Amino acid sequence: MCDTFDLEEMTRRTNGWRDVNRRQFGAIGAAGAATTLAACSGVEGVSAGDADSEPSLTEAAVSITTADGTMDAVLIHPASGPKNEGYPAVIMWPDIAGLRDAKKMMARRTAAEGYTVLIANPYYRDAPAPQFADFADFGGNGGWDKVTPWREKLNAEAIMRDTNTLVAWLDTQDSVDTAKGIGTEGYCMGGPFTVWSAAAEPARVKAAASFHGGGLVTDAAMSPHKLLGTSTASYLIAVGQNDDAKDPQTKATFAEAAKAAGRDAIVDVYAADHGWTVPDSPVYDKAEAERAYAAKMVLYGGL
Repeated sequence: MCDTFDLEEMTRRTNGWRDVNRRQFGAIGAAGAATTLAACSGVEGVSAGDADSEPSLTEAAVSITTADGTMDAVLIHPASGPKNEGYPAVIMWPDIAGLRDAKKMMARRTAAEGYTVLIANPYYRDAPAPQFADFADFGGNGGWDKVTPWREKLNAEAIMRDTNTLVAWLDTQDSVDTAKGIGTEGYCMGGPFTVWSAAAEPARVKAAASFHGGGLVTDAAMSPHKLLGTSTASYLIAVGQNDDAKDPQTKATFAEAAKAAGRDAIVDVYAADHGWTVPDSPVYDKAEAERAYAAKMVLYGGL
């Protein structure tokens, strides 16, 4: 399950599309985004669809003081309406290219279904978001070299500290229903962050979804699969077919650890490659992305 981020392999993948100009790649991303966001609403009270059937959204850049500095993040939730009440919260951990427009679009779709979504900037210790405009920017402008020292700081302890702060902050927001559990979703490097988040806040985080996540099973003492017993969450582990081909045992190890810990976990291999759920990814797969999204919403239904 992509337990290591193989720079040589990623370079080979990137070489296949790095010469596509930004306009062409933007069109690819926009096409994917358009299909992904077919049911999504607009921002700040402007609906993208039928005003009678789709809620409008409120979106704001926020700053949150953590133990390690000030995190910039984005908060998105349904605008005040007839119900005028809070919604279950979701913490989104982006992939290696960070908090950018593609992640905002994905978060808007979830928020429109009745959730308050907080998109974290995992690299806030080093740089505000966006660090990259999209995957084309990441692939063509030395993304790996830039993020490598940033990622080294994102160990289990750091993410768990951040989660403690983010949960406490969310629980002060009027748009959050604190009687409901919190969900968390992570992509690529953000996959293990979801398990660490659930371990950090077992009383609040009740659902964790990892999409093509790396490092879920390692020999480290804080390996995500070793912390399942400290959480109360249910899990969705969506695995890319090429990640599984590289290491087919990892999915079984995670599933066995979840069973031993008494945690509900769906571990499923999708017919798409690592990164398939993200609209600006060169391997975005609409059909499998929709299947993963539907599985996530079923998971969040338990909040």
